[in-house]
Amino acid sequence: MMPKTAVVSGGARGIGRTLARYFLEKHYRVFILDIDEQELTHTTRTHLKSYYDSKAVDSAICDLCNTDEIYDRIQQAAKFLDGHIDVVINNGGIASPHWKDGKTMVDRETLKEWQAYIETNLTAPFVVSQACIPFMKNEKDTGPVTDDSHSTAGPCIINVGSFRAKQSDPNQEGYASAKAGLLGLTHSMAVSLQPFGIRANLVAPGRIKAGHESKEGDEKGVEWAHLNEDKDVEDHLTNRAGRPLDIAQAVEYLVNAGFVTGQDLIVDGGAVMIK
Repeated sequence: MMPKTAVVSGGARGIGRTLARYFLEKHYRVFILDIDEQELTHTTRTHLKSYYDSKAVDSAICDLCNTDEIYDRIQQAAKFLDGHIDVVINNGGIASPHWKDGKTMVDRETLKEWQAYIETNLTAPFVVSQACIPFMKNEKDTGPVTDDSHSTAGPCIINVGSFRAKQSDPNQEGYASAKAGLLGLTHSMAVSLQPFGIRANLVAPGRIKAGHESKEGDEKGVEWAHLNEDKDVEDHLTNRAGRPLDIAQAVEYLVNAGFVTGQDLIVDGGAVMIK
């Protein structure tokens, strides 16, 4: 049986790096897309060196605002993954939820940032998914199920959203709107991709401390526990901020949950229930 395969966008650092490593540890072959060349090189050649040397992981620089570049990189990914993609994780995007330089909604200059949020955090997941579909189709799982052995989880797309789609702080209009748009995109994709046997779901992280998952974090020996503060206890029913591992485990559940599609799973330590 061939190893399963995954494409992870925004996989050079933070949650994306954890996702790539987590699925490599589960014996997947993984292709990573990211715009940050320095982080991507460090992640693949140093942090994941043993996987890189064994040809379990490869990567490509990709500007998620460039549609043609996305299609080209997915062709490259498919070639590395022997023509088949089982899992697509749309994690890449603009991570900062606030307008830059303290701007607010009344500042006209935010329109350019608004467009960047929509392009990177909403349009890109659509285009990446679209480019991957030819390598994911699984029509054999679309007919009537006649016995238990026929039913499998099948290929799937996981969009990484945010709890900010349902609960915002001030001056997060661009980020929150793009992440809310991912909710609609996810359930629409789930319906449209049914004929191809492809599921689509969304994981919505809350406050995840992921600074240690980076080149600088590796070099300075930063660990997740070092990043937690007293406020993280106050703001979460779980008495802590989130770990990137929490998101990886949620994604793994949805990847293996063959009867779950079109759903959004909030992983925020109960934060939306407090505010």
